Amino acid sequence: MILTIAVSIIVTIAVAAFVLAPRMFEPRIVFDERPDPPAAFGYRMAWLAVRSTDTARVAEVLRLEPIEASNWRTGIGTMYDERLSQSRVYLTPPVNGWTFIVGLSLPQPLSRGFVDKCTPTLLDLAGSFPEAQYFLCYEPLDFFAWARVVDGKLVRAFAIGDEGIIWNKGRATKEERAIGLKFTEVRGVKSRKADIGPPMPVYPTEAHVMHMASCWSLDPTSLQGTKAGDGIGYVCATPQAWVAERLRRTG
Repeated sequence: MILTIAVSIIVTIAVAAFVLAPRMFEPRIVFDERPDPPAAFGYRMAWLAVRSTDTARVAEVLRLEPIEASNWRTGIGTMYDERLSQSRVYLTPPVNGWTFIVGLSLPQPLSRGFVDKCTPTLLDLAGSFPEAQYFLCYEPLDFFAWARVVDGKLVRAFAIGDEGIIWNKGRATKEERAIGLKFTEVRGVKSRKADIGPPMPVYPTEAHVMHMASCWSLDPTSLQGTKAGDGIGYVCATPQAWVAERLRRTG
């Protein structure tokens, strides 16, 4: 009897140790808080550019909850980590008058079957800052987007994915026309109506997205060449309100 009890206790302790050990020894994420110069980002990434040097105010408007102070190197590195980036964004130090919020967990322009959470986010910023922009560049899915609010108004929003055009609000800007981003119609012979096709989009590339960013604010792939000083930003928790949500069917 005593032997049976002793064996049961040993087995219980062993099982508990097996279950708890991984948790006890999970690596703690350490963010480097030593100020450093801007780090590049942009490819396979989404970001907001806000015309402001008041990062605390940007965080307040977006309802961002800072988790840890982080320099550029570890902050951007976190955004390119598939596991860590799922629930985090990086609020950068200001660079030449602009503050960035970086991360693929930002709201994204999705199909009509989803709630549009990207436009309201931009308009929230528009109410507090003179200008804000949104960019998305994810080449593996042919997913590209840019949008701009100025003086409280949405002046342009464009997004395209493998299913076609998702956003096309406002008129094409001179920057888009300058790099040949326009839509043409495929037309056949007048007497053969079957040859008339739908509008054919000219797909952007990564270079187009970075060009638009450089025209409107800053090209994030070239931030290492700016004269901005060393700084510290914040890794923040992604607000629950940004999580993708399908539209509810009625009727």
